[in-house]
Amino acid sequence: MSIRIRLLLSYTCILIVTIVLFLAAALLFVVAITGDVRSVKDFYNIHYSVNPLTEQEETIFLDLKYMAKNEPDSLLDQELLNQYNYKLRAEQAELFIRKEDKQLYSSLSVKQPAFMEHLPDYEMENNAIRNTLQIGEHFYAYAKFDFYFPDRSKGSVLVVRERSPFAEIVRTLLPIVLGVLFIVLLLMNVLLYYFLTRSIVKPLELLRKSTERITAGNLSFELHAEGNDEIAKLSEAFEVMRGKLKQSVEKQLQYEHNRKELIANITHDLKTPITSIKASIEGIRDGVPDTKQKMERYVNTILTKADDMDQLIDELFLYSKLDLKQLPFTFEPINLGHFIQDYAEDLQFDLQEQGIQLEWSIDTSPDSNVLADRDKLKRVLVNIMDNCVKYMKASPKKISITLQPEQGQLCLTIRDNGPGISEEAVPFVFERFFREDLSRSSQTGGSGLGLAIAKQIIEGHDGSIYAESKLGAGTSIIIVLPPAKQ
Repeated sequence: MSIRIRLLLSYTCILIVTIVLFLAAALLFVVAITGDVRSVKDFYNIHYSVNPLTEQEETIFLDLKYMAKNEPDSLLDQELLNQYNYKLRAEQAELFIRKEDKQLYSSLSVKQPAFMEHLPDYEMENNAIRNTLQIGEHFYAYAKFDFYFPDRSKGSVLVVRERSPFAEIVRTLLPIVLGVLFIVLLLMNVLLYYFLTRSIVKPLELLRKSTERITAGNLSFELHAEGNDEIAKLSEAFEVMRGKLKQSVEKQLQYEHNRKELIANITHDLKTPITSIKASIEGIRDGVPDTKQKMERYVNTILTKADDMDQLIDELFLYSKLDLKQLPFTFEPINLGHFIQDYAEDLQFDLQEQGIQLEWSIDTSPDSNVLADRDKLKRVLVNIMDNCVKYMKASPKKISITLQPEQGQLCLTIRDNGPGISEEAVPFVFERFFREDLSRSSQTGGSGLGLAIAKQIIEGHDGSIYAESKLGAGTSIIIVLPPAKQ
């Protein structure tokens, strides 16, 4: 649920609860004052805050009061009393008249035989003319006026309204009820604030602390998002950003390490031929080659080392362009089987002259079609083959090439029976300038960029390349390429 909807529902809930509680409190207050829920409509008339009778009832009571003061004998007229009682019953009230200790007139709807027994004593001063009395489970509110009949006997005229017991209970419990309603409203707001704080403020505070940690350079932590709202999604995005930032920093540090290592490797690989060139030139200057044969040997040394440096610089330049993604690929659909077969046939005779047997088993079906850059793919094959040839010493020398589909991919394997590579060194053979020979001799190790260049080119084809080898068991270079879409 989104924060906007959550806030909307929360505050709507607060508003509704507040209004309901207010209306409930107002209703209870009105019932407590008027004695009947039907009198709610009269609540806004200030007159009824002290007088529980309706306006019509009050008018009738005043008429009866006037008659009791000035014409008390008229209250003995049964027909007149019936008329007044009819008007009162239309207003949900009753008429009751007593004389001394006897019931003189009673409405038929007043079904309380003991009503007389519960009436208050006469109070001729009429100081308390309104009150409530309880008879069993029934409550009655009344307005009473005491007077003297012409014969000087005491009489009372009462306008009576039966009231709900709930009204009396509410009247007693009204302060407690209002207090409970206030506490409920307070707790409701506190709980809403707590949950909103927990679901919104707490995650935001966690984000703030995470930001401070990143500012301080600490990226080695995880931000766990809970829920599915905007803050959770923000936390997830923040965690993704932190992860990528950490990867970027680590990659930058790795780049810096690689740069330093690259400079050291270049320095080492260039220093050796330069030293040889320098020594040859110094020998020529000092007149050491005193014969034509010696002079040719010195010059050939200089030329060979210069060629090695030129090749190293070319390969370094190629690797740098591949690494920086600045060398464009010209992809075209080719049949990888035919391409490798043509290459193997051309290479076979050169290898035979070096005493190396070349075998191949290649799938040339349409399933071996790929999108590839011919020149760069050939460069990969050349680099791998050069590595195979350089390290093969003991006879018989043998290289095999296989191409076959595996799990929807094309798998090209180039295997030799050379001395192999130690298991510890296998994961690093595609690193630039890597040579298992710790002396970094270039007599057999080459520039150390061949397999690194091959890896860059294969990855540029959305493929992968890896090595499998054991000491004394030869080496296999496996290239996996995706087939062209039909």
